[in-house]
Amino acid sequence: QVQLVESGGGLVQAGGSLRLSCAASGRTPTNYVMGWFRQAPGKEREFVSTISRNGYYTYYTDSVKGRFTISRDNAKSTVILLMNGLKPEDTAVYHCAAAPGSGLHYYRASDYDYWGQGTQVTVSS
Repeated sequence: QVQLVESGGGLVQAGGSLRLSCAASGRTPTNYVMGWFRQAPGKEREFVSTISRNGYYTYYTDSVKGRFTISRDNAKSTVILLMNGLKPEDTAVYHCAAAPGSGLHYYRASDYDYWGQGTQVTVSS
């Protein structure tokens, strides 16, 4: 079992920044590929970003490339999503997730076994 707790969400004006944090605990969090997903009201959960176990490989959905940065500190069992240049369409609940597979990265929510409760991000225009 891996427990994930997100923090750092809030209300920000368009163009602003937020830093989301995901604290992992339980069964060796460093053995997992980590990802961020988001879900806006009335929409399906959407992939945002993922990072490999060693942190060397990162991937982003096209709509956030150049604005969001994912990183991880395995010594602290923490994954960070730094979000700059926020837009109203970024408004959603952001979830951290952990995938136990052997790959470098995963884009599908079904590949992730463990999920946090989410943190609300609201971007005003």
